[in-house]
Formats: sequence, C-alpha cells, structure tokens
Amino acid sequence: MTSISAFAANIPKEVVEYIKTNVPNADIRFDGIIVLPDNTVYLPLYPSLFSDINTLKIKESIPANKNLANHPDVLIFNNDFVLLRVIPKDDGSKTVLHMQNPPLEVRTGLLPQDMLVPSGLIIPENLKGIIGNLNIDTKKEDVIKHTIKESFEEFLSDSDKIPAQSLISELKGKVVYITTNYSKNIQVLDPAKSLPNYSLAQKSIPINAVPVRDGKFILVTSYERPFLDVVSVADSRFIKQISLGTNPDEIVVDEENKKAYVTAPQASVIFVIDLDTMSVMQKIRINGYCEKLLLAGDKIFYVDKMKSEIWVIECNNAYTLRNLGIFPSISSVLYTNNKVYISSRTKSRIAIVDYETGSLEKEFTISNKPVAMLLYNDTIYVLCAQNNVIQKLSATDGSLLGKIQLAENGFSSRFNRIEGTSLAITADVKKNNYSIIDLKTGQLIKTYYVNVPVKDVRIANKIKLFD
Repeated sequence: MTSISAFAANIPKEVVEYIKTNVPNADIRFDGIIVLPDNTVYLPLYPSLFSDINTLKIKESIPANKNLANHPDVLIFNNDFVLLRVIPKDDGSKTVLHMQNPPLEVRTGLLPQDMLVPSGLIIPENLKGIIGNLNIDTKKEDVIKHTIKESFEEFLSDSDKIPAQSLISELKGKVVYITTNYSKNIQVLDPAKSLPNYSLAQKSIPINAVPVRDGKFILVTSYERPFLDVVSVADSRFIKQISLGTNPDEIVVDEENKKAYVTAPQASVIFVIDLDTMSVMQKIRINGYCEKLLLAGDKIFYVDKMKSEIWVIECNNAYTLRNLGIFPSISSVLYTNNKVYISSRTKSRIAIVDYETGSLEKEFTISNKPVAMLLYNDTIYVLCAQNNVIQKLSATDGSLLGKIQLAENGFSSRFNRIEGTSLAITADVKKNNYSIIDLKTGQLIKTYYVNVPVKDVRIANKIKLFD
C-alpha cells in the first residue's frame, strides 16, 4: 500500500531565484504552476526527498544543455526538483513529453496536490505515478469562457447598432470587464468595441468583479454565495474558491502590498486576502453592517448601513475601532490631510470633519446626488449622478475648482481608478456607456457606448489566453 501526502505548492527558494533570474517576468502561480511571458507553462514535480546541495544547478535537461530561457521539455535540478513543459496538441488537448525511459527524478516526482490541472491535460501512461491524488481532467467542461454565439444574451438582440468608435492610446493593451444586473456572465470587451468578445460564466450574478495581480486574476463576489471566487483570466477558469462561511460583498484591493479587503456585512467581518497565495490571511471583526469600504494608508474606513455611522480601523494601532459619528444618507467617504470628507446623497452636501477631534470644519452644497469620490494629488473628484457631472474640489480648503460634464441625460453610479494609471472610469447605468477621465489633467478623454446593460466597468491589462 502506498501513502501519498497532499501538500500545498511551495517551490524551493533557490528554484524560485533560478526562475526569476533566467526568465525575469515569469509568473509563479500560487498553485505551483509556472507561466512564462509567452504563455509557456511548466508543471513542477516535487521529489519525495530533496537532495542536499550547496548551489542549485541543472543536472539534466531534455533536449540536452538547455536552461529555462530555452524552453526545454524537461528540466531536472541537482536537488531533484523537476520542471515539465506543457505541450499543446493539434486537437486542443495538452500533454508533457513522452519518454520511453523517463529519468528516475521524473518517475518518482509528484505534482502539487492543490494544483489546478491545465484543461485537457493528458499524462503519458508511464508517468501516471506523478499524479498522486489529483483528478486529471481530459474534458473542457470546467472552462467558463463562452463566445457570444454560445451564450447568446437576450439584451444583445434588442440593442441598436453602435457606430465604430476610435481607440484612445491610453487604452491600448487593455481589456474591459462589464457586469450587469441581468446576467451571471462577466462580459469581456476590447476597448472601443460595443459588443463583447466573449463572456465568463459565473455561478450567480456578480456583486463585485475586480481584476488583480496586473489583470491575471479576477476576484468575484456573487449574490447568495459564501465564497470569494478567483478566476484565472489566461485559463478562463475558476482557479480557486475561497470559502468564507458568510456572504461577501465589496472588494477593495491594495496591489502594492498584495492584499485584498473583502467585506461580509451580515457577519460584521472584513476578510484580508493574500493575493500571492489567494487565501484568507486575517479576519477583522468590526461593528455594524459594513459598506462603502475605503482603504487610506494605514486606515480602513467603512459605513454602518444600519445606523449611518462612520467607523475607522486603525491598522497600525492593533486594529483599534473608532467611531467618527452619525451622518445622514452617507454615499461615500474620503480621507486626506487628516480630514474626512463625507458626501450625503439625499442632501447633496459634503461635510469636512477633522479626523483627530471629530469636529465639523465645514459643510457645503454640491451638485445633486453625489455617489462617489476619488482623490488625486490635492484634487477631490466628486461624481454626482443626477446631473451626470464630476465636480472638482480642492483638498486643501474644499473650494470648487471646476466640473467635468458627462453624457447628457445619463446617470453614472460607479467611479473606479484604473490601476497603475492616472485614469479613472465612470459607469453610466442609464445610457450604457463608460467614460475615461484623466485625473492628472482633470479632463474627460472619451466616452464609449456598449450594447450591454452596465452595472460596473473595470479596465485591466490584457492577458494572453492559453487557448
């Protein structure tokens, strides 16, 4: 009887250093799979016992005398760790090199037991021992990518044809993700296009769908699902399902520190997700039914929906909770220069509160229905839905600096930054469009119309698909 232990993917440090040295932009996924910039995929094989070494070297490669940059089919290190290249076949399936007499290190190695098996992978019969407890799937039924023809959406048939739209340089190399209230699918579009290229089928209508890790993955929260789903864009598959035990809602990402914060209002919890391992690293217990999450340096602000209270979590102070007071009909919160800006949707006003004392410094009227705020340098941008306008305020004294008029008769309700740029994007739920705003210059660059009902729009780097 053979006993095989299941373990999480943990590639040895010296192998990681070798990979990063030879192929600097290689991506080592949290389940152990290595993806090179040209989408060449390697499977790691762990030896039953690592050999003691002083310096990591290549012991053998097939073909001979190759390193990782040369894309060999097999790479064996002197610590007995092995990399196997995934080889695409003409029929759409995938395999690894068929060897009449595989090296001992290959025959006795084991794939990571939490690895997401590449779709359609077929292992040669004489290498079945490397599978362990994995269920090697040779079908494609787990792929969630559907062409528009395959997943025909009724709303597309009712849409008027939209004339061709020019692509602005700022969106070259980007991809657009749109979620709606009418479909479980995430619609995937090229910028400037009105029709989706394809869609990513979800298990329920998404609440939040946020690209992370330079667009390689999408974190998804959905209605009535106690999970945070992780979609691998290149695979077009669910790569992981993080069980939270309660229904998650909002997602806020801290790319710099590779963390995501996910709210669970019904449980009064904020989960901290490690974006390297795609796992829960912390569970912050809070007061109230949290919404409108804001990450501001070492502080996390949120609104208790039930009591219309603003709370702040001071992360550098043992996650101390602090109540900033009750405010009517809070639509958004922003923090800068030791001041808290609070917008009221129904009263169309903004209050400025001193963070240390909690005292009201100033209150003034803004355009009707302010729904979201963004900060860039010393300028605060306030999205006001009723007049579909963005008003610009000075973060120093709150004075009005001007406005940006969006589409006439529209109703924009979402206002998101485009990661790694000075750009922001608004989503118009009435006119089914999205607008690109340059926060650096304070100008509207372009408005794009789509044949898709719009709830939220996210823009990320375009990822080359494995197929």
